[in-house]
Amino acid sequence: MPENNGVRGVKSASRTVALLELLAARGDRPARLDELAEELRVPRSSMYQLLRTLIDCGWVRTDTTGSLYGIGIRALHTGTSYLDSDPHVRAARPYLDEASDALGETIHLARLDGSNVVYLATRESHEYRRTLTRVGRRIPAHAGALGKALLAERPDDELPLPEGPLTPRTEHTHTDRATLVADLAGVRARGYSVEREETVTGIAGFGFALRYDSPAVDAISCSVPLARLGEEHEARVVAVMREIRTKIESVLSPASGAPDWR
Repeated sequence: MPENNGVRGVKSASRTVALLELLAARGDRPARLDELAEELRVPRSSMYQLLRTLIDCGWVRTDTTGSLYGIGIRALHTGTSYLDSDPHVRAARPYLDEASDALGETIHLARLDGSNVVYLATRESHEYRRTLTRVGRRIPAHAGALGKALLAERPDDELPLPEGPLTPRTEHTHTDRATLVADLAGVRARGYSVEREETVTGIAGFGFALRYDSPAVDAISCSVPLARLGEEHEARVVAVMREIRTKIESVLSPASGAPDWR
């Protein structure tokens, strides 16, 4: 196991975390024992023992046949605790409501996590409903307004991107680093990001980094169906979201006393 600050990692803990992350990533696709053992390169007997331990603790669940495995309810408890205890999420919620009421569109709050963004809160539009952006979902940072707003806060040579071609979400997603970098230059000049069908077909997004951290790790966005995105509505979306960003940043400035989590 690799060392971190001179402390050697605990193999069993790393294996447990890897298993839980794998099950969570599969969503509604339960896994079989052999699949999990092969994916994590763990002996079948060891994987079975680990699964049984986690089932007893509520972190993994199994079906009536005992052959299928999925993430357990304890993961929900922990995830909810993360959101409830985070001062940034808590402080931003009323302003997300304000933006939603003012625009009638879907509003998101997300956080950069490696090369992805993770949705922390969503206010759905009353005009349309989607399930792609539920809380906890991860989206590649290069693929949408939230991620591009946060990537633009970093130098081009320090972008947290995976090696090789970028994975597309739609036919409009950046798959080439050079075109993404050119887009990010526009984000910096404009002060916010714009994406049109890069994450979801038929949807445009406008992203605004929240600069109470440097570089910013959180961002808010507004998603709008292209079918009703005229010039006037786009201008209003940008104006309202800029105002909401300012309000959130003002209550979460370094002087606010919120913990500096890392």
